[in-house]
Amino acid sequence: MIGFVLFAELVKINLNKHKYNIDKEADCLAIRLLFMYNVNMDAKDLIKYFKSIGLEVNTSTKARGHQGFYIRSRIDISKNISPERIVPTLLHEFAHYIHSKIEPFMERTGGSLEVIFDDDNSNFYENELIEITKLVDKNSKCEKLELHKKLIKEKIKEYEFVIKEKYPKFQRSKKFKEFDKYIKNSNAKYLLKYDRVKLVTKGISRKTELFSIDNIENDFCDMPKEFCAYIRLHSMQKRQSRVSSKINRLKKYYLKPTELFARFIEGLYLYPEDVKAIAPNCFKRFYELMDAGYYCELGTIFHTYNLKI
Repeated sequence: MIGFVLFAELVKINLNKHKYNIDKEADCLAIRLLFMYNVNMDAKDLIKYFKSIGLEVNTSTKARGHQGFYIRSRIDISKNISPERIVPTLLHEFAHYIHSKIEPFMERTGGSLEVIFDDDNSNFYENELIEITKLVDKNSKCEKLELHKKLIKEKIKEYEFVIKEKYPKFQRSKKFKEFDKYIKNSNAKYLLKYDRVKLVTKGISRKTELFSIDNIENDFCDMPKEFCAYIRLHSMQKRQSRVSSKINRLKKYYLKPTELFARFIEGLYLYPEDVKAIAPNCFKRFYELMDAGYYCELGTIFHTYNLKI
């Protein structure tokens, strides 16, 4: 191995003597030689290779709040991610770069599995890729959010039960006339919009009052328990809407073809045997296309890590 490293350095020196572009030509050739013989390449080697083929790579940013991101030949890796996540994240973002080469404008459209796998029949690819995404990224299941949503639904039912004890005809989808009549002359009406309210009375005797959805019984001693329950039910409905919206946004993101493909590449690096078992069609088609040169430099990366099973 040391011999090959020295040989690579000699190539750089020789190119420099002949006044070639040392940064682009010598480094690129030297790295390719290292790629041929180094199966334990670390993140630094990977970054060096990315730069040698014209990519800009940054590792000292916050990556827009993500572990990494790719845009227009630029890869950012968050400085806050753990060391063991650096290589998988680099491969994930590099997969986006490769995808952009075979499908221009995929950054705007999210890409298509038909192009990624060069096959018009993409349905069974998608189902397999979804399972790989769940394997690679546990957050894609939205388990915490789904649990939160379930707890919110249970609280809504509890509050609805309290209301129906006195108002059996109450329906969430219809106006609660008894409540509306009561609330219009009460400062508690602000709690229908906000969970916490700071109310400042103007005038000479300036007064500040704080109201909270958690303290309705103390703030409004004369309010019937059914109306307290309705205010809390209304708050829970808004919270449920926000959580559902977040789940939908995340699922839309994870189901983008370009994201499915990037996590497939991560999976091939992290869990190759599992990926082969879970996604046999994707696995077979990917290696067929890679051997044919369809995925450009991704083939070099995979041979380096000896990922072909």
